[in-house]
Amino acid sequence: MPHASLPAISDAGVIATLRAPSADAAYRAVDALVEEGLVAIEVTYTTPDAGAVIAGVAERFGDRVLLGAGTLTTVAQVEEARSAGAVFLVSPGFDDEVTPAIMASGALSMIGGYTPTEVQRLRRIGVDVVKFFPGSIGGPAALKALRGPFPDVTYIPTGGVNGENLGEWLAAGAVAVGAGSELLPAAAVRDGDAETIRANARHFLQSLRTARA
Repeated sequence: MPHASLPAISDAGVIATLRAPSADAAYRAVDALVEEGLVAIEVTYTTPDAGAVIAGVAERFGDRVLLGAGTLTTVAQVEEARSAGAVFLVSPGFDDEVTPAIMASGALSMIGGYTPTEVQRLRRIGVDVVKFFPGSIGGPAALKALRGPFPDVTYIPTGGVNGENLGEWLAAGAVAVGAGSELLPAAAVRDGDAETIRANARHFLQSLRTARA
């Protein structure tokens, strides 16, 4: 099973964090994202039947998507997500059992951290990416401050990321961003509102292109 590379994640720039109320809603949202070219997708384990959704997306789109699993809080979820086809695995924070399981899985590891103590610990154990969460608390300035003592850590912020501040996050040192409700509003996902999701995806990708120009 392939491993998501950091260059591939960085090139994608935006990871869609998908929380859906049903498997069907999840599939519809993924279809809309991929149609617009937003191909890094994290299916969270707050989605019912998340493992089956990941397997379904992997079967449908194959290498066209960078497929991950998020909100992993148990070792069983880690094993299921990896077997289903997830190539990057995301946990909201450090856990004595879950984090080692993610790191041993062969997938790209993204573990949540926010404070200097947490970042230092994640750096020491060798996680691939620090998921800077919740980014909404301190914003890009907080990430920039953390990069002072920890410049060699790879950060991807989630929470508080939108099309307007995406460039600020990249300028602060993020290699990519995770976008949840700003990209995938709960009502749009629930109602199968593909046009809203596509429009949001276009907005995020245009903001990414502008920031990188």
